[in-house]
Order: sequence, then structure tokens, then C-alpha cells
Amino acid sequence: MKASYKKYTLYFKVPSGTSRGIMTQKETWYIILKDGGEFGIGECGILRGLSVDDVPDYEQQLAWTCANINLNKEELLHQLREYPSIQFGIEQAFLSLQSKDPFELFSSDFTQKESPIPINGLIWMGNEAYMLKQLEQKLKDGFRCIKMKIGAIDFEKETSILKAIRDNFSPEEIELRVDANGAFSPEEAMGKLERLSVFKMHSIEQPIKAGKWEEMAELCEKTPLPIALDEELIGIFDVTEKTKLLQTIQPQYIILKPSLIGGIKGSQEWITLAQKQNIGWWITSALESNIGLNAIAQFTYALNPTMPQGLGTGSLFTNNIESPLEVTEGKLFYRQSNVWDMDVIQEICT
Repeated sequence: MKASYKKYTLYFKVPSGTSRGIMTQKETWYIILKDGGEFGIGECGILRGLSVDDVPDYEQQLAWTCANINLNKEELLHQLREYPSIQFGIEQAFLSLQSKDPFELFSSDFTQKESPIPINGLIWMGNEAYMLKQLEQKLKDGFRCIKMKIGAIDFEKETSILKAIRDNFSPEEIELRVDANGAFSPEEAMGKLERLSVFKMHSIEQPIKAGKWEEMAELCEKTPLPIALDEELIGIFDVTEKTKLLQTIQPQYIILKPSLIGGIKGSQEWITLAQKQNIGWWITSALESNIGLNAIAQFTYALNPTMPQGLGTGSLFTNNIESPLEVTEGKLFYRQSNVWDMDVIQEICT
């Protein structure tokens, strides 16, 4: 078996804003396995400034991984424990290679019968008019769960957008989630949570920056609306430390981004620990191309999720790889009538 890797740059259709700045492009990497006439492909998706493996020697680590691909798989994944995006790429590539169809990593009704996954519609940060325009389009597209990124523009304007939603749609009609990306200071967080709670939201993601366990624990204990940990999980590799984090903070939810937390194995570990403490969870993509999104979606469906997931980022890019993935009426489908763009796949694999 031989392995290689290739870089691929994704370009946003519209510059997308987060509390960490505006994104116009996003690099990703593919690992390709070849064994006889078969091939497997996996995506190593890093987010600059957020991924724990956003380090200067990332490409050298990819090269090392390919050179050592014939190590025992578990040993290889262990050696890569501080490179969660490469771990996930390797997991995908092996599943892809071993499958009859290199793009069906988990056979289920999702891939075989077009059974969909409910997802949230994502509203990116921007000025008030831009955010309202996105909201209007998401509602028109049939989304019944809306996730809005907050913390970049004036808080009063953000709350006015949320009020506009609630003035027109009840919690039964539209589920609201917000993602602060750590934008609130610990001192102001509770006050802002109280103001947001009047809009009867499902949850708020990461109200304060990661790493402030005591402050986050106090927020989770007293919060008027459920808190979901997101960035807080990044860089925690040891199961004892994961357990300690959950026991200390006791959040209402955790959000799992496989590319950032150790792929399939890392996500399953977090879920097992969370369930022991009655902590809810959902899974979110992290701006992967359709190769990685496909793997995350199939893995997610296999877990029988009970709430909308965060898997709607595939349509953000001008040069994403065409695939059977399709978002319709607020749900992600794997359409039998759609096909992978094998010309692009073959170019990546050569």
C-alpha cells in the first residue's frame, strides 16, 4: 500500500465573517491510499488560528504519515494524536479504501435510501442588512433551525435581529442557536446570556474563550439558557483530561468537530464520556470540502442523532468537489441521482 497527499485551496463564494475575522479562502489536504487497483481518499481539514495542529511542521507531518502508512493503524493514529485533522484524514482514507464504493464509508439509509439528516441553517457575521438577508434566504430555503454567529457587530443590533425572528416565529416554528466563538468577556457574559434568554433559544456556543474552566463552570451552573462547549474541546487528547473537563464545567451540550478533536475515534470518546454525565451533543463540520463533509455526515447518521446537526457548509465554496450531497428543506441528503466529480478526484489522486 502506498500513500500520498495533496493540498487543495477552497474559495468562499462570499467572504464569511466570524469573531476571528473574515475568511475568503481555506486550505485543506487530501490523503490518498493506493493498494493494487483500489484507492481510498480522506480529508485533513485544518482551520488556521483554531486547529491545535495549525503548526509550521504540518506538511512534514503529512509526509511522515504517508511514509509510515504501513504501520499498525492503531499505532499510527496514536503517533498522530496531536494532529487530529490528520488522524481523521487517515480514518477516512482507510474506510474509503476498504469499501466497495470509496465514497460510502458507512452504509446506511442515508447513502442507500436518501434518508436525510436535519441540519441548522448558518448565518454568518456581517452588517445587520447582510445578516437579515441571509436569514430571509434560510427561511425561504425551508430551514427550521437557525444558527447565528454573534460577537462581531454591535450586540444591540444582534439582539434586534433575534427579536425580529421571534416576533415572527415562535420557538416551535424556528429553533434558534447562537455561536459567540468566545466573544464575551467573563464579566459581561452572564448579563448577555440573560438578555439572550428572552428569545427562548436552544443554546449558545462558547460564550467565553476556551481555557477558563472555572468561569465557564459558573456560567453553566447559573445560565438562563443552555451552553454548548465547542472550542473548549480542542487540544484535549487524554481521556482523563476529557473527563475532568466535563466534570468540572458540566455543560448542557458539547459540539463535536471531528477534524479538530481526533476524528471518528476522538468523537466517539467524547460522546461516551458526555452520555455518562447526561450531557447532550451534536456534530458540526469545520469548513471541509465535500470529501470530509461526506465522511462526517455518514458517521453522524450512523449515531442516530436526535437533533439538527451542523452539516450545512458544503455550499460555501466556488470550487467544492461535486458530490451526491444536497441540502433541501433544511435537511442534508445523499442523492442517488447526483455523482462525484471523478475528473477532479482523479486529478487529486495523481
